[in-house]
Amino acid sequence: MRALTVRPHVKNSLEVRDLPEPVRQEDRLLVDGLAMGVCGTDKEIVDGSYGWAPPGRDRLVLGHESLGRVRQAPPDSGFSAGDLVVGVVRRPDPVPCGACARGEFDMCRNGRYTERGIKEIDGYGSQAWCVETDRAVRLDARLERVGVLLEPTSVVAKAWEQVERIGSRSWFEPERVLVTGAGPIGALAALLGVQRGLEVHVLDRVTEGPKPSLISALGATYHTENAEKVVSSLRPDIVIEATGAAEVVFEAMSGNAHYGIVCLTGVSPAGRKLTVEAGSINREIVLENDAVVGSVNANLRHYQLAAEALARADLSWLEGFITRRVPLDRAGEAFTARPDDMKVVIALDASAGAA
Repeated sequence: MRALTVRPHVKNSLEVRDLPEPVRQEDRLLVDGLAMGVCGTDKEIVDGSYGWAPPGRDRLVLGHESLGRVRQAPPDSGFSAGDLVVGVVRRPDPVPCGACARGEFDMCRNGRYTERGIKEIDGYGSQAWCVETDRAVRLDARLERVGVLLEPTSVVAKAWEQVERIGSRSWFEPERVLVTGAGPIGALAALLGVQRGLEVHVLDRVTEGPKPSLISALGATYHTENAEKVVSSLRPDIVIEATGAAEVVFEAMSGNAHYGIVCLTGVSPAGRKLTVEAGSINREIVLENDAVVGSVNANLRHYQLAAEALARADLSWLEGFITRRVPLDRAGEAFTARPDDMKVVIALDASAGAA
């Protein structure tokens, strides 16, 4: 089989290689790979700034945003040949910490977790792969062209779960949500906000390309003004922050409604300094009973919630979300950004198609 590999921390080492076919173990599915999504983490690994190969090896198979079709399944596993599946990315640490021991491995306390295609375990970027039956999620068969969006959707499903858990500490009937950033995470966060019946607003600087039309097609409102103006005019009950831009983060924290919740999903670059009026921000958070929470990764429960959300979504909207499909033999093209890129997908087999 062919697989997309890289030498972590070595720039320009991306290479499609022939590897042995995986051998299914008793508790695992054997899956034919259909597609892998490309995100910022993959680009960091390819750039040589991130990632860890499996112990004793120098190359890592990429791919944490997966989609495949079951070829073989253990009896009584709940899966059957032909099922459309996605593999969970993270594995609990072997110690394990208290969170990992309870299935909340997205909240690992000691950092000893591993991750498919990122940290010490080969990913799903190959024409065949195996996955544990309790680390796989079945998708509605109608999602064959778009099911690769499940992993990023699981990230925002967790973010929404965090918001709702925090809100439940008191009476909480939010009406208005602001999503900052209309990239893949922001757009999917907006989708889940619309599915909750909320008034959804999305802030992004981009005025052309697919972003404005995708957001409008959801029935959400797209904004391009500066963050201070948008936040102060909307006074959102909820902010899902997906840019990682420090200025936007602080504007969101200082301009939301009373009892507002800001969920941070974007990772800010280190090293940049920003002058803020910290006293006023602290005063508002305390006196308004506001909450700010960070959210990253997802556990099995969030993947299942994401699968339900995608099954409810409009298929044509999801199709429009994937703006480029690249065949495996030209995988390097997927890591060169184009102006109209939203989500780029690498097709792992001929039937997955490329465009």
